Amino acid sequence: QLQLVESGGGLVQAGGSLILSCAASGRTTSSYTMGWFRQAPGKEREFVARISQSGSRTDYADAVKSRFTNTRDNAKNTVYQQMNSLKPENTAVYCCVDWSNNYYYTGTTSSRYEYWGQGSKVTVAS
Repeated sequence: QLQLVESGGGLVQAGGSLILSCAASGRTTSSYTMGWFRQAPGKEREFVARISQSGSRTDYADAVKSRFTNTRDNAKNTVYQQMNSLKPENTAVYCCVDWSNNYYYTGTTSSRYEYWGQGSKVTVAS
């Protein structure tokens, strides 16, 4: 059974940075698509970013493009999300996602991802 464990959330001042990590266990091969969704208080869950198996392709929501960067270390089965220039509106619970299909998913539908981490809370103070 695949499990995703996130770490790295916390409280940061506006303009600051955080790095989220997502470690996958129970997987024998590297995932073709891993990514992140977030849910802010009182809002719908939304797509944030995704990364391909090799890490050569990444896609980001417009709201975070140029400020967030996804990388991965397949030897450690870990994906990282570097978040820079954080804003109060980035406050949310960030969830790592994974799926079992053998291609890079280019959509933003959360229900397509079978595996979810427990969520990592990020709070950006103004």
